[in-house]
Amino acid sequence: MRRLSNRVQQIKPSATLAITAKAAEMRAAGKSIISLSVGEPDFETPKAAREAGIEAINSGFTRYTAVAGIPALRQVIAEKFKQDNDLDYSADDVLVSTGGKQCIYNLLMAVINPGEKAIIPAPYWVSYPDMVKLAEGTPVIVPTTSEADFKITAAQLDEVLCPRCKILFLNSPSNPTGMVYSAEELKAIGDVVRKHPDLLVATDDMYEKILFDGKTFATFAQVNPDLKDQTITFNGVSKAFCMTGWRIGFCAGPSVIIKAMTKIQGQSTSNPNAIAQKAALAALTGPTDELEEMVATYEARRGWLVDALNAIPGMHAIMPDGAFYVFPSVENWIGRTTSSGIELTDDVVICEWLLEETGVALVPGTAFGSPGHVRFSYAVSQDTLEDAVSRIAKAAASLT
Repeated sequence: MRRLSNRVQQIKPSATLAITAKAAEMRAAGKSIISLSVGEPDFETPKAAREAGIEAINSGFTRYTAVAGIPALRQVIAEKFKQDNDLDYSADDVLVSTGGKQCIYNLLMAVINPGEKAIIPAPYWVSYPDMVKLAEGTPVIVPTTSEADFKITAAQLDEVLCPRCKILFLNSPSNPTGMVYSAEELKAIGDVVRKHPDLLVATDDMYEKILFDGKTFATFAQVNPDLKDQTITFNGVSKAFCMTGWRIGFCAGPSVIIKAMTKIQGQSTSNPNAIAQKAALAALTGPTDELEEMVATYEARRGWLVDALNAIPGMHAIMPDGAFYVFPSVENWIGRTTSSGIELTDDVVICEWLLEETGVALVPGTAFGSPGHVRFSYAVSQDTLEDAVSRIAKAAASLT
């Protein structure tokens, strides 16, 4: 058997996808399964986007496009950054990729040299550390706490930065916590970044449009305009416009970096899907009433779920600011024993037990760099949420 590369042996499969696959296997075997593990909106892609995709097919818009995306879409994205974030970019400063994940991968491959470091606050989106490893960089994980709303502080950042640090990841609203950095917090982080002119800030704003309680979104370069040339801002249509399967993400930043990222993309996947680009163009320029309805629905589910989880002995959840996740602590369950005699040694075992015992699929906090927690996605119906919580509460009551 041929030996696999050291590169691929360093990385782990996506925990989210692995749990989703396990839940699907159990469902196929006839078990009643509720999956709260996948981060995918349960609403339809907006009508305007669906119709634009159909029109693209019918009109023969099914061939290669420019590697960085069609000019019309890149221009609309540049206008989106100006309108929503007060960031001035030209279409040439924009790259469209096969999802936000590819944008981030392109960046890492374009700027990280072997052994250079990437600062990743934990909890983090599961793919950040492994993508850094694929680029032969070194992830530097900075733990955060629920008392700090799971956000890195300027003081923490100042303490860990060194000359080998190349990138700082920021994700707001966060996957998995749903917490949002305020403009004041981003300004304080900016004060630290200014002392490190070679540091890039990779800000993942994929959940920008899913905000609650009337909060106003701010992105890093918006509140630190003098650091715009040290910032790459990522976004996409997957979450706000329910277009996960269409695979369209985008980013904007300094032209020299965007050109380098485009070069990487040109030698890996080439252009993003032509039909999906037309659909994304329609989504970004179309009406927002479906988005507003979705956000209102998520806000109501969020409040119900946090209250319901905090009513279960041993669970503790803080109220998220956005996205569609709750990230409760289950540390008080660790060391306890289930009715079938299983000792709950960590959050991974807890998620395995819950899946087998209750049929509810969750993602362990360990996958996000924060052991002792689990992630709930509430991108499911209210009835489904209530069924899931009822099952979990019944199982929790049997712990000894």
